[in-house]
Amino acid sequence: MTTIVDNIGLLVTNDPEIGPGTAELVDAAVIIDDGTIVWVGASRHAPAADDRIDAGGRCVIPGFVDSHSHVVFAGDRADEFASRMAGRSYSAGGIHSTVALTRKANDSALRANAARLIGEMRAQGTTTVEVKSGYGLTIEDESRALRIARELTSETTYLGAHVVPSEYADDRDAYVALVAGAMLNAAAPFARWIDVFCEAGAFDVDEARAILLAGQAKGLGVRMHAGQLRESAGVQLAVELGAASVDHCTFLSGADVDALGASSTVATLLPGVEFSTRQPYPDARRLLAAGATVALATDCNPGSSYTSSMPFCIAVAVRDMGLTPAEALWSATAGGARALRRDDVGSVRIGGRADLVLLEAPSYVHFAYRPGVPLVSRVLSVANP
Repeated sequence: MTTIVDNIGLLVTNDPEIGPGTAELVDAAVIIDDGTIVWVGASRHAPAADDRIDAGGRCVIPGFVDSHSHVVFAGDRADEFASRMAGRSYSAGGIHSTVALTRKANDSALRANAARLIGEMRAQGTTTVEVKSGYGLTIEDESRALRIARELTSETTYLGAHVVPSEYADDRDAYVALVAGAMLNAAAPFARWIDVFCEAGAFDVDEARAILLAGQAKGLGVRMHAGQLRESAGVQLAVELGAASVDHCTFLSGADVDALGASSTVATLLPGVEFSTRQPYPDARRLLAAGATVALATDCNPGSSYTSSMPFCIAVAVRDMGLTPAEALWSATAGGARALRRDDVGSVRIGGRADLVLLEAPSYVHFAYRPGVPLVSRVLSVANP
């Protein structure tokens, strides 16, 4: 059965065959058949369909693609956040407290918390989400985190290399060998991607290289955390290895920016982190000027960015990172799709997945114009995120 969504006041397609950037249509319609988009165009030219959804003149956008989250965990770190707001600087050390709580939690508790957060995301327009492990750091706990994540999304990432757990504090080499060996073997069946937190206090570039190459040998795609706390050789390592995305990119050298601009590796920016840690915001304009592809994601986690809201991230990116409202929306949809190397999501085009978000607003500009206001009227998506 076909369904037409018509009377769309403003439709964002992100379809390069229609136009550059957000490629918008006015007074538009979309026809869906069994979860797939089969027609896009002006309402007056739309063919007949079996069923109708009247958009009521609303703005319609593609579902958000949140390409970086850590939602399989237990507990929270509100005290740590309050301490930062009182002047304490951020470091990655708080991850250890979440690891301890996550190891103690049973599967049902982890599953319920992750499902709750993904439910929040969906209510705010996210229809595709990537979920990382990284709060178990044992063979059993990393594989179970990914098994739970796989129940919720197909975009799962093995992050055994989040930090070195306390029991290996005196033997880093043994933990790196575990992450690249037995832990990887147990996690790989449930993962599409492998990631490393390449940062002071986590893993250096040589350790990251060894772990990522082992993941590639297992058939996993490469992702990378780098440049969050200071300039890092991890950015150029990610480009060298053909990573789909390097995430954070808060501190970049000129060579890092040039490397990203000349590659297919997406620079995924995480505005919630800078909001929550009071670090400087990354310079998105600098990346765009170099020709880099930019994505936005929430980095939803209990420590450095406990937000599930892509609209919030868009508002911050417009206000503090130099993106226009159109660039921010593209980065939160099509940019996220590129960071996941997906061509079926993040746009409204024939053959794509029918993930549509109807806004209670005439324009997506309202995400930044009316920050914090719930603007999602309805989410149309037949698939899990």
